[in-house]
Amino acid sequence: QVQLAESGGGLVQAGGSLRLSCAASGRTLSVYAMGWFRQAPGKEREFVARITWSGERTTYADSVKGRCTVFRDRTKNTVYLQMNSLKPEDTAVYYCAVDVGKVLGTYDYWGQGTQVTVSA
Repeated sequence: QVQLAESGGGLVQAGGSLRLSCAASGRTLSVYAMGWFRQAPGKEREFVARITWSGERTTYADSVKGRCTVFRDRTKNTVYLQMNSLKPEDTAVYYCAVDVGKVLGTYDYWGQGTQVTVSA
């Protein structure tokens, strides 16, 4: 089992920046990749970004390309999502998730989420 703890959310003005953190603990050697998702009120959860654990290959949703960067701090078992040029439509609860690599495209563990609110 892998435990995830997101942090770094908050209220920012449009055009501002936030850095979200996802600290992983437990059986971290089982992690194949970690992903960021978000869910706005009344909306389905959507993919934001992904990074593989060992190779640090990254993937981004088209909606955040050029504005977001996902990266890993190996010394802390922490993955970050740096978000710049934030827009009101970025407002959502952001979740960190773990893919253990058993089933392609499946995320097995989820954090509790951190709220990001972008005001106009």
